[in-house]
Amino acid sequence: MSSRRTNRVQRKIRVPSSSKKKSDKKKTEKVGEIPCGINGCDGYADKHMGGRSLSQENGIETWGEGAFTVRKNRVRVCKACYRVWKKDNKDDKNTQY
Repeated sequence: MSSRRTNRVQRKIRVPSSSKKKSDKKKTEKVGEIPCGINGCDGYADKHMGGRSLSQENGIETWGEGAFTVRKNRVRVCKACYRVWKKDNKDDKNTQY
């Protein structure tokens, strides 16, 4: 029997990302630009900070008329206010069935 030589390509072994060296760059804290539209709230409604945009009708249902500022028929809310709205509407969904 004769042995056969094959041309095998050696595969690269991937190094797990957790064992790679961490860069020494410090993360810069992002500053909010768009203030929350709910009166009395000091949060920011920027998307990168978890803010959302709700319709004017949704804002009226949760906070009442005049309790927020409207921008292009939308209410910009921070992450905390969005959670309040989401929790308020979660109960409405369950009672429809």
